[in-house]
Amino acid sequence: MDWDRLRIFHTVAEAGSFTTAARKLNLSQSAASRQIRTLEESLNVTLFNRHARGLVMTQEGEQLYQAACEVMQKLEAVEQSLLDAKGSPRGRLVVTTMISFGALWLTPHMREFVRRYPDIDLQINLSDDDLDLARREADVAIRFHAPHQAELIQRPLVKVHHHIYASKDYIARKGIPQTPQDLDDHDIIIYGPTTPLAIKDINWTLTLGANGKTRRPVLQINNTYAVLRAIVAGIGLAAIPDYLVTGEHSLVRVLPDIEGPAFETYFVYSRELKGSKRVGLFRDFLIEQVRGDASIM
Repeated sequence: MDWDRLRIFHTVAEAGSFTTAARKLNLSQSAASRQIRTLEESLNVTLFNRHARGLVMTQEGEQLYQAACEVMQKLEAVEQSLLDAKGSPRGRLVVTTMISFGALWLTPHMREFVRRYPDIDLQINLSDDDLDLARREADVAIRFHAPHQAELIQRPLVKVHHHIYASKDYIARKGIPQTPQDLDDHDIIIYGPTTPLAIKDINWTLTLGANGKTRRPVLQINNTYAVLRAIVAGIGLAAIPDYLVTGEHSLVRVLPDIEGPAFETYFVYSRELKGSKRVGLFRDFLIEQVRGDASIM
């Protein structure tokens, strides 16, 4: 099978259109289409069904795409291994994690990493969905749950704690609760039913000290960062991860002796990258940052 045509097929399959793939490959659209047609003729199969809105892979196309992905992943792993063997770590490192954690904690800590390792091309992809590390959609993930795939390596990174917070403006208007029972007289913000979270009883403030009853929330939001902004705006109080509060000087911890459910975060990567210097350096850097940051411990 012609390697160039397989590479073009892989790009077209990922892009879903000849136009986008041709742009990535620096080819004309007609040239990309011609290469796919030649590949189909050589295999005597149809790889794509052509539609007005784009391309849809056939069953044979899906089969070839899976094989092409495996080839690309192995080649990329070998390439990065060769780069690592040359001495100083270099090359691409793609990191993924949850949007709120990545935006509010991870990204600000990357200033020192990019200063130390200028030859590592760091890319952070934030998503509340798990990217597929086995298919190399990312090299490293910081996850709020332990993965179960045998091909992934995981190590606990840090335990994230939850406390109740309110803004100074809110407290000036509503007062500060002294006991859990006092929450009956306060406006409570909770997480909506579609919020991607790692703990089961995330809305524990609704029942804390409520004597078997469930309080009525003032607002439900399905995004952790948006909950933080609602607290800052003085809409009400809420239980949020402590790392969210870094730099938010307008917030006060309420009922500070009461802690909500905690969850472990994990540093996860593919076994194919077990010997990668880039992955090892990034792991050690994160551990260093976690240990030096009281807000997340």
